[in-house]
Amino acid sequence: MDRFTVAGVLPEVEDYFGIGDSSSGLLQTVFISSYLVLAPLFGFLGDRHSRKRLLALGLALWSGVTLATSFVPPQHFGALLAGRALVGVGEAAYSTLAPTLVADLFRGPARSRALGGFYLAVPLGSGLGYIAGSKVKDLAADWRWALRVTPVLGLVALVLLLAVVSDPPRGGLEGPPATAPPLPRSWGHDLRALGRNRTLLLSTLGFTAVAFVTGALALWAPAFLFRVRLARGEGAPCRGGRRCQGDESLLFGALTCGSGVLGVGLGAELSRRLRPRHPRADPLLCAGGLLGGAPFLLLALLCARPCPPAAYVFIFVGETLLSLNWAIVADILLYVVPPPRRSTAEALQIVASHLLGDAGSPYLVGLLSDALGGGAAAVSFQRGAGALLRALLLLPFAAALGGAAFLAAGNALPRDRRRARREARGLPPDGDSDDDDDAAATAGPPAATGRTRHGLA
Repeated sequence: MDRFTVAGVLPEVEDYFGIGDSSSGLLQTVFISSYLVLAPLFGFLGDRHSRKRLLALGLALWSGVTLATSFVPPQHFGALLAGRALVGVGEAAYSTLAPTLVADLFRGPARSRALGGFYLAVPLGSGLGYIAGSKVKDLAADWRWALRVTPVLGLVALVLLLAVVSDPPRGGLEGPPATAPPLPRSWGHDLRALGRNRTLLLSTLGFTAVAFVTGALALWAPAFLFRVRLARGEGAPCRGGRRCQGDESLLFGALTCGSGVLGVGLGAELSRRLRPRHPRADPLLCAGGLLGGAPFLLLALLCARPCPPAAYVFIFVGETLLSLNWAIVADILLYVVPPPRRSTAEALQIVASHLLGDAGSPYLVGLLSDALGGGAAAVSFQRGAGALLRALLLLPFAAALGGAAFLAAGNALPRDRRRARREARGLPPDGDSDDDDDAAATAGPPAATGRTRHGLA
């Protein structure tokens, strides 16, 4: 919710600070940039120190900074950018460490359900961020109050984290090792081992496409739908301090909640049912979600002006298909990477997917929109909506490329899964696999499943 509340009041933010589309895109870019820069640090610390304490530190930081940024005066847009960057520090801790902690609390199908439920919070929180931003703004007649609600929820979460959540041993549920545990290895050794994991690399590339699409869509979809309504002559702009009238953020938030819950749940259930019969089912499901979602995103953009209700339907279907990936990508990482390297792998996947994905896509879309005559420079509402539409056409193309990466990951999956299982048992990763390993590889990982990304949301 903290991440997307600003997107729910973006027209008011632009008017309050007097900024254009490219500067608006920076709000998301600086958040993601600090997030991805610090994720490796938290991954390193999370493999060696108390994950619970690190999570508490991150949660306290981002909730406090979110509250502080609501008091930034209009002449200090840079302070708002700095605050959004600090919010990314907190999310770097949480997104990197929380999945590995949950994975060590459950095993087998219970882990799938636990991580699937945990990652439902990504689309659900994203959608609630839009809704909270839109409705709190309407009730308080001031968009800044939208940033003063979620820190209260953050405080409650912090108390529960400290009082209820335990910090279990890493890999404690994976079963006893076949040999004595190896001596601790250097971080450089971990990085080299992860660099040879083709499934991890290709699934990260595919998830980069998911991050690219969802990051740009999250920031710009409500603003685009608002501009389309202005171009149709059905509303007035929010200028000179006048409050924007419209339900675009509310509707998009509701669609994000619904499509996210449906997509994450459907993806986790399909994975659970198909993986025992088809060992490569997970990356193929991810590929299907991206390749299937691309045409629906394109239809949503093209139908927005002539038929807005159809655009909302296509957005819902496209987001549902994209959401299939969240829990499955988490599963893939957990069963192709042995427990001692999972926090590092999480961190590197976060860095790569956000660096090439949603760190730049909101700013890139805003920059293209400005270059095409949109934003503050638009000479008409029609021109502004058309410029943003053409800039958003990047998204279906990126989704198709991500689907191709997941198809390639399916070829490398059996080998990398077998290597991770052998390493978890203390065996050489490239040794001859015994019958138990082969049977387990066909049936799917006994203790690894589901997780989503953030951000994402």
